Amino acid sequence: QVQLVESGGGLVQAGGSLRLSCAASGSIVSIDTMGWYRQTPGKQRELVAGITRRGSTNYGDSVKGRFTISRDNAKNTVYLQMNSLKPEDTAVYFCNADRVRYVSGFVYKDDYDCWGQGTQVTVSS
Repeated sequence: QVQLVESGGGLVQAGGSLRLSCAASGSIVSIDTMGWYRQTPGKQRELVAGITRRGSTNYGDSVKGRFTISRDNAKNTVYLQMNSLKPEDTAVYFCNADRVRYVSGFVYKDDYDCWGQGTQVTVSS
């Protein structure tokens, strides 16, 4: 019922910037928390940044001061501005949305822990 579609990944040189976007689609009423995670081969998926509906944010230690998460509740979209990129930021970045309330027929339903398909970010040295 709810789909998350990421965009904005690509190849960039170290020190450069990228901006990721993730739009949630469906008959969405509200989304509690949205966030970005990343994963490299052989490693667990790790939190990059999260943001609540009211705008409270948290960041993984490795990206603090370089990445900024934001969201547009009217568009059900979350963004990740990535500056001063490093080769170690190379990963597949996944968008996450938790407790997504949407309309199905004549009732409200909640989806939890929804994921996008991922977008590749590659930082060259």
